[in-house]
Amino acid sequence: MKTTASIKAWFQRVILRRHWLCFLVMGMSFFAFGLGTLNLVYVFKANADLLVTHGWTALMDGGFVQLLEILLTGYASLGAYIVFKACEYRLAHGLTDSL
Repeated sequence: MKTTASIKAWFQRVILRRHWLCFLVMGMSFFAFGLGTLNLVYVFKANADLLVTHGWTALMDGGFVQLLEILLTGYASLGAYIVFKACEYRLAHGLTDSL
């Protein structure tokens, strides 16, 4: 629990307080999210079809590992989206708080 709090404190102190860095991190997380989700649905469907069609043989030939990789890619993309939204929130409120 302490690690999560320290990562949050570091992110707020280093990234969110510097608008230029926040904007840079927001752009990188946007591209990471886009790359991670580009073909995720199609690859997941193809993997599911492979597992359904060939069953245990497909699992033993790496289908299960591929499924885990797809799920991890999805969660990494979700993490990039959360970073994007945090930076977007900070920048948008930084622009509009003085109004």
